[in-house]
Amino acid sequence: MDPNARLRNLMVMALADGSLGEREVQFVTDRCSELGLGEHELREAIRFALEESSSIELPDNPADADSLLADLLKMMAADGMLDEGEKRLFAICAAKLGFGSQEIDSLVNRLMKK
Repeated sequence: MDPNARLRNLMVMALADGSLGEREVQFVTDRCSELGLGEHELREAIRFALEESSSIELPDNPADADSLLADLLKMMAADGMLDEGEKRLFAICAAKLGFGSQEIDSLVNRLMKK
C-alpha cells in the first residue's frame, strides 16, 4: 500500500472519535517517519481526514490488509480508549477486507499482546 494512503488511513481513524490526543499525534508522527514521509505529507493527510468525504482506502493485497488493520488497531489504542466510532470503523474495514468475526477477534487478540 502506498505510504501516503497508509498515512491518510491512520488520520481518518485518528479523527473517528472526533478528537486527536497527544498520544495519537505521537503515534501518527512516529508512523509517518517510519513510512519515510515528512511534514508536508502529514499536513496533507490531516487535511484529507478533516474532509467530510474522507474514507479509508482498502488494499487489494491480503498482506497489506493485515498490516493496515494492525496499524488501525494501534491507532485506535494509542489514546488508551477504544471509542465506539473507532470500533465501528475498524469492524467495517475488517469486514470489507473479508475478515469474519472470529478472524477479527483473533487479529485483535494477537495485536493487543504485542
